[in-house]
Amino acid sequence: MTATQTWLDKRLSPDDRARALIAELTLDEMITLVHGPMPNLLKPEDKPADAGTGAGYIAGVPRLGIPALNETDASLGVANPRQARKGDGSTGLPSGLALASTWDAHLAYEGGAMVGRESRAKGFNVLLGGGANLTRDPRCGRNFEYLGEDPLLTGVLAGEAIKGAQSNNIVCTIKHFALNDQETCRHVVDARIDEAPLRESDLLAFQIAIELGQPGSVMCAYNKVNGEWCGENDFLLNQVLKGDWNYPGWVMSDWGAVHTTAKAALAGMDQESGYQLDKQVYFGPALLKEAVEQGEVPFERLTNMVHRILRSLIDKGVFDSPVVPSEPDYQANGDVALAAAEAGIVLLKNDGVLPLGGGLRRIAVIGAHADVGVLSGGGSSQVIPVGGPAHEIRVSMGPSSAFSAVTYFPSAPLAAIQARALNATVSYASGEDVAAAAELARGADLAIVFADQWCTEAEDLPTLSLPHDQDALIAAVAAANSKTVVVLETGTPVTMPWLDQVSAVLEAWYPGTRGGEAIGKILFGEVAPSGRLPISFPKSIDDLVRPQIPGMIFGPPEEGKTIPTSFANVQQHKGRFSVEHPEGADVGYRWYDRAGKTPLFPFGFGLTYTTFAYAGLELAGGETVTASFEVKNTGPVAGIETAQVYARVAGGQRLIGWARVALAPGESRRVSVAADPRLLASYDPALPGWRVAAGAVEVTVGPDAATVALKGEAVLSERTMKP
Repeated sequence: MTATQTWLDKRLSPDDRARALIAELTLDEMITLVHGPMPNLLKPEDKPADAGTGAGYIAGVPRLGIPALNETDASLGVANPRQARKGDGSTGLPSGLALASTWDAHLAYEGGAMVGRESRAKGFNVLLGGGANLTRDPRCGRNFEYLGEDPLLTGVLAGEAIKGAQSNNIVCTIKHFALNDQETCRHVVDARIDEAPLRESDLLAFQIAIELGQPGSVMCAYNKVNGEWCGENDFLLNQVLKGDWNYPGWVMSDWGAVHTTAKAALAGMDQESGYQLDKQVYFGPALLKEAVEQGEVPFERLTNMVHRILRSLIDKGVFDSPVVPSEPDYQANGDVALAAAEAGIVLLKNDGVLPLGGGLRRIAVIGAHADVGVLSGGGSSQVIPVGGPAHEIRVSMGPSSAFSAVTYFPSAPLAAIQARALNATVSYASGEDVAAAAELARGADLAIVFADQWCTEAEDLPTLSLPHDQDALIAAVAAANSKTVVVLETGTPVTMPWLDQVSAVLEAWYPGTRGGEAIGKILFGEVAPSGRLPISFPKSIDDLVRPQIPGMIFGPPEEGKTIPTSFANVQQHKGRFSVEHPEGADVGYRWYDRAGKTPLFPFGFGLTYTTFAYAGLELAGGETVTASFEVKNTGPVAGIETAQVYARVAGGQRLIGWARVALAPGESRRVSVAADPRLLASYDPALPGWRVAAGAVEVTVGPDAATVALKGEAVLSERTMKP
């Protein structure tokens, strides 16, 4: 470092070092830093030597030590959609909903740290992870990447995962900002919602995650919010993110989500990603540079865009710790995935048949390719497992067909069951022949039916029924054998017309690289199930806010084409449409509570192999609510209880905290849960900020949103808080 190279002085703040770098940059170099291509779409002769085979690339400035940005999807593992990097496998975490089912901040951190390690080892320094969109519709094709329907649970777990990823001297994003709650027509839909409910739901999830995880970058969503594209939405980017929340990092576009130059830049967009997918290179030399030179975009705005990028690279360690590719420790990383899968599997029903004992002589295993592996979700988050997929089914139709294949990880549940049922004959049937599967079950002591549901980015599910007549398969097997266990590998909730006919149900989600092993350990009691639902399971789609997904067509409506009137809350306008959100902040379990509807399984629900009791509730009020209570394991085996604390605020139910408690048989423990005051407040745009009303608030404690074990009141003091 010379006397003038102050940007190399680590004693200075990231902001001071970024300012020193900017003083050395030319206008052309600044433009270079705010746009980049998708390397996979470049011709070999056009691909820079330092560009990886990943989702995105931003050229660096070698003369100043500014590294190129090599960006990879996603938060479930180092993605490799359609195997663009031939022969490169990675560790696949369980799906986001599986991770959310753990309700475990430590596991979220460890999962993020694992993916960050592998990203760095494979030459990437930006991880396009951190999905924090709330589940407003369980049919959204991307729900499996996200963390459920509650802003607190989502915010805490997303924040911890981001923090874990960035512990490896890389940048992790948070996405997709904001209100990206459907994949159908995501490029044209306008999500309409008032400011207060938006602040109290989706934006609160992002706010909590950003506070905890401090992501280096925020990725915008494709859709519009209240009439403006997310990438040029002054309210979201300038007023909320950079103003109210004082976010110091940079805002990047999603791939193909930039529509203008000056408007996007002035509204808060800092970087154009994957510019080949946009109609023009909006932030490149031909448009942005000219806009700066003509004064349409002030030079100070361009320097702010660059400052935010450089500041994050310095702050997160990317600038000072260049990536050096290495060989990942796949065994250790697989152990992280296994722990998450074990903790994320949810036991939904059990009449005593689980855990499986040693007295079984004949076990029938049926369906869902359980003989070869476990299912994973599709789209840009698709991980290709080490050694390659166990099974792939090519997708020939639909928006996802260009980059998705139905992919099974090579962790076969059948093998895991056989390894544990040493005294039994374990037979397998694919389930394609329902009669043959029922006959196999009829001759067995126990039948285990595996059923799956593939979800992918770019497409929503038309129904919550299991595809490929699997409901009929389960019903036929259950009719043939009174001891039938169902294991679900799904990306979102499903309806269960056969529920009363079966003995047990496990929701395994997409369980990741070691998923088959995790399922086997749960079935045989080596690990007691501890997962709790992060999302409500409806009895039918008629119970949803919108029984039909608005615009359930593949592609935008044509100009002048009438959308069927059956699509409630949809208004067509110039070939695009808007969707009202009458549920407001009451997403998921809050909607069921408000509407007086009973779900099939409530938010927070999950069984285990023991029982728990609650006692001794003590509540303290004032500026927030603190709940103290005792949890006791009253059953015969060790287990983990996730004790949940809810408050009734402004007439509605809200999760305000939880405690995950591991207890031996007979052991009890007193726990204390303090609420984030924003969860006890209403957002007042006129203030502007959060307002807690003075008076008594009802507080309940229990194992899920629908079960009250303890109940009391706390008296709150009136207070206001900044946005």
